[in-house]
Amino acid sequence: MTGPAGAAGRPRQVVLVGGGHAHVQVLAAHGARPFGDAALTLISREALTPYSGMLPGHVAGAYRRDAIHIDLARLAAATGVRLIAANVIGLDRANRLIWLEGAPPVAYDIASFNLGITPDLDAIAGARRHALPVKPIGGFLARLDRLIDAARRPDGPRRIAIVGAGAAGCELAFCLEHRLRAELAAAGHDPAALTVTLVSAGPPLPSLGAGIRRRVDAALARRGIGLRSGERVTRIDADGCALERGGTIAADAVILATGARAPSFLAATGLPLADDGSIRTRPTLQVVGDDDLFAVGDCARIDASPREKAGVFAVRQGPVLADNLRRRLAGERLAAFKPQSRFLVLLATGDGRAIGGRHGWPSIEGAWVWWWKDRIDRRFVDRFNRLPA
Repeated sequence: MTGPAGAAGRPRQVVLVGGGHAHVQVLAAHGARPFGDAALTLISREALTPYSGMLPGHVAGAYRRDAIHIDLARLAAATGVRLIAANVIGLDRANRLIWLEGAPPVAYDIASFNLGITPDLDAIAGARRHALPVKPIGGFLARLDRLIDAARRPDGPRRIAIVGAGAAGCELAFCLEHRLRAELAAAGHDPAALTVTLVSAGPPLPSLGAGIRRRVDAALARRGIGLRSGERVTRIDADGCALERGGTIAADAVILATGARAPSFLAATGLPLADDGSIRTRPTLQVVGDDDLFAVGDCARIDASPREKAGVFAVRQGPVLADNLRRRLAGERLAAFKPQSRFLVLLATGDGRAIGGRHGWPSIEGAWVWWWKDRIDRRFVDRFNRLPA
């Protein structure tokens, strides 16, 4: 097995597309031990990348905005990686070029994709105009600021609906309810005027254990957060949501936390894609049919072991990806990534507590669970923000 050959007169080019949770670990690995004769380039639309695990805590008011971001510009400088701030719009596999919006294309010998996902706004009528999608997180943060500012007004939004009752939707319901009640009280308004409703086509947290689901159900009831399960939303407008089985849910703001798709430009690349638009890969994280392309995180799906979208997989793929990039450059056999079928879940409830568990383990809840989650998340982000320049 031989690695890819670079163009004469230049080092081989490893291009990382997207500043996701796996790619930041590749940068750190390269900084600790450079990838031989290869030069690394990171392409990211934003110079600051948010860590999704800390988003609920920020919504609740537990973290400042800067505390939940990894500074890609500083990380790239500290690890000897070129950073290009641009939006990727295409891929030319024949000529090994990555096309950028408003900038020249970037040549690659090996490329890896670790891109975010976005909700399918066309799946629900009116969503593109009226909904507040959670992904991409950068756009959601700006909308969150506007929602909080509006809620402080006497005539501001008091009825919030969250579409999607997976882990992200449930955490957002808890954390936004806590934050908005605090904001209303601070502005001299009645916190009891706030209503938060979770809406889901299926049961909440379908992929998690029964113990976690019971604790979440009890916490929702205790906090007065409504749950409308088995209700598919067919339309979103300025007044709320219309439901497939009839009826409506009145809302001043509708947040979309449903299943999302990989970036639309991938459809024109000729890459093998799954039904949700994500890139199909082998256990080595290489794209099916292309030894020099890799894909990880939410924008990818391993054919042999598909899993739900969760940040834990991108985090765990990081070290394997870094190792396999080295192996590919050296022409060595690559290692297989084996995703867990059971993994620890820690859900922030916004009030200084958290709920957690793992399939086959008893569920847990309390302030100490939040302390544990907070410690894990802060250590991950600090690992990249505190590298010496």
